[in-house]
Amino acid sequence: MPTVARWFIKTGLICLILALLIGILMTAGTSASFFPAVGRLFPIYLHLLVMGWITQLIFGVVYWMFPKYSKEKPRGSPTLGWITYAALNIGLLLRAVAEPMIATPPAWLWGWLLVLSALLQWIAGMAFVVNTWGRVKEK
Repeated sequence: MPTVARWFIKTGLICLILALLIGILMTAGTSASFFPAVGRLFPIYLHLLVMGWITQLIFGVVYWMFPKYSKEKPRGSPTLGWITYAALNIGLLLRAVAEPMIATPPAWLWGWLLVLSALLQWIAGMAFVVNTWGRVKEK
């Protein structure tokens, strides 16, 4: 298995565990008001599940298992693979920090961090598509 595929899959597994822990906190917080800001965790929970777990698992498996691009570069560009990994995870981390803070001053800073996180995740998606497009072909 290529290194970048292992990193995608292992990071996805870590995101799954973190999302499930946040799910426990949200459930405990709604049933026993010990954590008043529990509602702010829901967007992080969703992003960790969708972008952190599901998307990274898909990206890792696609990078590893899809048909070869060519004999010289069987998985396309390794550089684009790493750009995808870095942009997706930096965007996810920025979102995890900025999302719960958006209601606190300085709100403009958190808003711009959310924009940056979305832009990085879009770049990751585009890099993934560019790197994978040529591998989707007939046998």
